[in-house]
Amino acid sequence: MRAIKSRNGAAVVVDLPEPEIKPQYVKVKIHYSSVSIGTELLMIRTNPEAALGYSAAGVVIQVGEGVTHIKPGDRVACYGTPAHREIMLSPKHLAVKIPDGVSMQEAAFSGIGAIAIHALRQADLTFGESVVVQGVGILGQIIAAIAHASNFRVIGLDPIAERREKLLEAGIRYAYGSADEIGTALKTATIGGKGADAVLVCASNRSHSHIDTAIGWLRDRGKIVVVGDTGCDFNRDLLFAKEASVHISRAGGPGRYEADYEQLGFDYPIGYIRWTEGRNIGDFLRMIDERRIDIASLITDEVSFEALPELYERYEREPNKMLGIVVRFHD
Repeated sequence: MRAIKSRNGAAVVVDLPEPEIKPQYVKVKIHYSSVSIGTELLMIRTNPEAALGYSAAGVVIQVGEGVTHIKPGDRVACYGTPAHREIMLSPKHLAVKIPDGVSMQEAAFSGIGAIAIHALRQADLTFGESVVVQGVGILGQIIAAIAHASNFRVIGLDPIAERREKLLEAGIRYAYGSADEIGTALKTATIGGKGADAVLVCASNRSHSHIDTAIGWLRDRGKIVVVGDTGCDFNRDLLFAKEASVHISRAGGPGRYEADYEQLGFDYPIGYIRWTEGRNIGDFLRMIDERRIDIASLITDEVSFEALPELYERYEREPNKMLGIVVRFHD
């Protein structure tokens, strides 16, 4: 089978053996995958042999022992394993049946959607509270859309005008291009003008920390959630002055990187862990199916599998023209 990997600072198509089914796993023929462009470019630059992609949708070919919730022929959304490949072996908890009202292209964003939902859960917002989303690439866009649908007051920040326009088209009232403009929004978009209840940092830049700037936007005892792959240095005095807290959002939710959950197939009892990463995928698909969020409108590019390596190069030249990117595996 064919797959996309990084090699010497570039993405290339490689031939790999087709994976064999094993207990607690699902073998899926991928129809579409989505590109998390910031994360994947970082992997291409820093990891010479990275398997790329982590969010896809396809049709079940075979199920392993212990898999009972889906069967061959079902359409599923998959998250958490290399996704830019023709055949994907997905842990059973991370392969979720796609509702009839959701397209394969939309479902291909389920891994990114689970990350977005978990980030908002880490912020621990309640009905009517406010959140600044710093960096509204595809992950930030989905976070903003889910937050808006949940009746949070959303303020988006991104230097790229096309991304801000997407927020406005989605009904989000506040979208700004620079940190200096955020202060005006905080006076009207937050309760009493006291500052945001949370800031979600979605920018991907390991050499720069956005935390000190974000602290300035918070209300007293507000929260910062670091979602993007960014620097985490901060000024203790600024944090102390507001008794603010900084959290790291670990991917799609409880179960991520846990061998018992992902590899051995043990689920967490719902009474103790309400929202695992698998349940977050299911809830993301439900929101699309019920038209609470519009993922289709965020898709700006659809490329064939063979054209994906060139797309990474094109994005670095024209980042403002791309947002949601899906990879098509079959014509």
